[in-house]
Amino acid sequence: MTNIVLEMTNITKEFPGVKALDQVNLQVKRGEIHAICGENGAGKSTLMNILTGTYPYGSYSGEIRYSGELCKFNKIEDSESCGIVIIHQELALIPHMDIAENMFLGNEQGTKYNIDWRKTHRRAVEQMKLVDLHESPYTLVKDLGVGKQQLVEIAKALSKNVELLVLDEPTASLNEMDSKKLLDLLLSLKAQGLTSIIISHKLNEIAYVADSITVIRDGKTIETLPNADHNIDENRIIRGMVGRELSDRYPKRKHSLGEVGFELKDWTVYHPNRANKKVVDGVNLKIHKGEIVGIAGLIGAGRTELAMSIFGRSYGSHIRGQLYINGQEKELKSVRCAIAAGLAYVTEDRKGNGLILSNPIYINHSLANLDRVSKRGVINRQQERSVAKEMVDRLHVKCRYIYQKVGNLSGGNQQKILLGKWIFTDPDILILDEPTRGIDVGAKYEIYEIANALVSEGKCVLMISSEMSELLGMCDRIYVMNEGKIKGELPIEEASQEKIMSYIVKDVRKEDA
Repeated sequence: MTNIVLEMTNITKEFPGVKALDQVNLQVKRGEIHAICGENGAGKSTLMNILTGTYPYGSYSGEIRYSGELCKFNKIEDSESCGIVIIHQELALIPHMDIAENMFLGNEQGTKYNIDWRKTHRRAVEQMKLVDLHESPYTLVKDLGVGKQQLVEIAKALSKNVELLVLDEPTASLNEMDSKKLLDLLLSLKAQGLTSIIISHKLNEIAYVADSITVIRDGKTIETLPNADHNIDENRIIRGMVGRELSDRYPKRKHSLGEVGFELKDWTVYHPNRANKKVVDGVNLKIHKGEIVGIAGLIGAGRTELAMSIFGRSYGSHIRGQLYINGQEKELKSVRCAIAAGLAYVTEDRKGNGLILSNPIYINHSLANLDRVSKRGVINRQQERSVAKEMVDRLHVKCRYIYQKVGNLSGGNQQKILLGKWIFTDPDILILDEPTRGIDVGAKYEIYEIANALVSEGKCVLMISSEMSELLGMCDRIYVMNEGKIKGELPIEEASQEKIMSYIVKDVRKEDA
């Protein structure tokens, strides 16, 4: 019996005006973890959507063979019936349903006319044990952290008797601790005979778990690299992805700090629906002009809540404390006030809160500063399109034209549009919340260059990131946050992943004691 469980041959897929895949070939061995790497827009997700039947047979050319059999999948149910299950980057869970209900949604336990709830919850517990998830099956998904929600998705896949598990950016929303747990789970499932395909931009994670790595660039297969000893040089993967050497992941800049441009004193924020719960507790923070300041912390530490409360009180209740811009105290009671005062907030959720995906690029670009492209309440469409074209050229956005819907762009290019939208407001203080989540190394580098260009103009940048290496590579100082409080402050010369984690772990141990 051949060791190749999946073979995709000469896969070609075209969309209007673009060839997404061009004669792509992929071979996956039984029982291995096979990684697919490539820049945003390279065609990775498109290839997996073809494999799982999201793009049905006949909408592409080429051949798929699974366990030696020719596959002609017309919908996801067809691939799942063969044991192929995909977990997308955007989790497909319903927040107000419990774990058991989510796990067997579409795969209900019981008869055609009657769901056996006892069996549903019993089987949910069995599947949760397989992924080391110790929760009640009656727990609502909305009450779980992102890491545990990802485990629910994997348990859901295992309940479908999965043989080939496809994971698209499974750790994009996880901190490093939860990411490590998930990767170790994949290795454990591999030891039990499960075959996996993983798409990820986190090359250190790829090197840790993958047995083979296929690199795709511009819709074409570049090469497949062995990684049997799990010590592959990450720069080797990058060279295949971007077509050139990327000697330094973080662009150099001159550190020239001015006076304090932004400051918080004793900033406290309560939960919007739980009046007695502090989510931000007495935070003191300052940023100099020309400085990038980072905030490190685990998911749930209060970093995003802090950022949103600063930005026109768009999160929280009973907010108190002092906020200073250029030494003057400001009362920013709304997002409009925050923008007028020179603040901009690049949200971590670009698809949900940052962009209108169904609208074209030029409309998204001007959303935060319509006054600049309008007169007496009437938008000048010609001017709006002109400034959008300038932004697209400046930020090197890969698109057909400015009339293209933002939802049809790759993740990296969507992020550039989101950045451009806020740069258009000409902010003095820019808050970047997970600015490179789910995008490739090439696009990350370009976004880092944009941040460097802003601080070189004397702007203040506050960067929130779950990737400690990103904070260490980009920031002048790093604050460590946990349980809504600032637990430490490190100049970059003294900062390290170990020191950052020591602040967090030390605090967690105190609480446990």
